[in-house]
Amino acid sequence: MRHFVKHFLTITRHRHKVIYHCMRCGILWQGLRHDLSKYSLTEFLPGAKFYLGDRSPTEGERRTYGYSKAWMHHKGRNRHHFEYWVDYNIVTHRAEPVKMPLRYVKEMFCDRVAAGKIYLGDKYTNNNPIEYFERGNAKNYMHPETAKLLEGWLKMLQKEGEKKTFAYIRSLK
Repeated sequence: MRHFVKHFLTITRHRHKVIYHCMRCGILWQGLRHDLSKYSLTEFLPGAKFYLGDRSPTEGERRTYGYSKAWMHHKGRNRHHFEYWVDYNIVTHRAEPVKMPLRYVKEMFCDRVAAGKIYLGDKYTNNNPIEYFERGNAKNYMHPETAKLLEGWLKMLQKEGEKKTFAYIRSLK
């Protein structure tokens, strides 16, 4: 029961942070709809069961079952995840990344910054989102233009700070 409440509070704090960031980027309506699927039974129950506190509970679910049903449900319903934007290419006969629309890249940026703030708490700095991006291999699975855009914004955040970065992203149409 303790993890049920902690998970609820964590995803709600994260969602509220994303809403605020989305407002700053000019996509408030998207922010208001952000991650609502996390409150569905398919995502919420495994999230509470595998609650970790400092990272995504899908990691615990993967360790137990070899995959995360909650993550597969989530990425298939939330367009701010680059994994949503994979489709079958009729020329290469392979599943390949598709360039994400700008508004969803904006939301992905907001999501990544908010996640760092929630999971790292007082230890968060504007270096964390780009460091996380560079440590991981997400850019190898994103469309190259999407990866370049996101990486540029994360580097801008690191060098210029939130005020300038959010204002810049807001100005893009």
